[in-house]
Amino acid sequence: MDTVADIQLITVPAGRVTLSDRRTQRSWTVTLAPYRIAASVVTQDLYAQVTGERPAAAQGGRLPVEGVSWLDAVRFCDALSVRAGLTPAYRVRPGAEGVESAEDVTWDSGADGYRLPTEAEWEHACRAGTTGARYGELDEIAWYRGNSRERMHEVGGREPNGWGLYDTLGNVWEWCWDVYDAEVYGSYRVLRGGGWFDEHWSCRASVRRRSHPTFRIDDTGFRVARSAL
Repeated sequence: MDTVADIQLITVPAGRVTLSDRRTQRSWTVTLAPYRIAASVVTQDLYAQVTGERPAAAQGGRLPVEGVSWLDAVRFCDALSVRAGLTPAYRVRPGAEGVESAEDVTWDSGADGYRLPTEAEWEHACRAGTTGARYGELDEIAWYRGNSRERMHEVGGREPNGWGLYDTLGNVWEWCWDVYDAEVYGSYRVLRGGGWFDEHWSCRASVRRRSHPTFRIDDTGFRVARSAL
């Protein structure tokens, strides 16, 4: 437990994960060093504690924060790092007036602070050693259109995966660090996991979605990670 932020971080072992993109029919394998990732997505209470803001459309302290952009998530990670006495993972390009675009943000991979997971880290953690579409029966592990009553639910209300992570599938989509496809979509960033309004086929470990880093959507949140230094 990271006591300053009251976040439970799960240590994820090194490994290899093969990612795939249905649109391009491309697949690629990534080798990962050990890292740590939050057991749950960031809640509205934690987001408010760090930023003083509650941007979510559906209010509730233990609900996932949503309506946050990729840039909002980056700002939160750095603010949380400062609060915890850690070195922020992200840096703003010198001369930029605040964080106005994804191009202004660089990742200091040597920093010990909080950050967004890469999509390879996200999928490796989501799968928790499994190889199928999901790490368990969908109704037991995820809030999705078939059982959510078309609304979000508090974090941790479904069964965790084998490594102790909750809601990696369903409830809210999660921002990752990575650019989706720079040649086609420019600075659009990767979203993973499926959400409360999605059909079952979107709540799979391999599914990729994209959004502009400034967009705020009512089914999209994020979880934090830290490098295992």
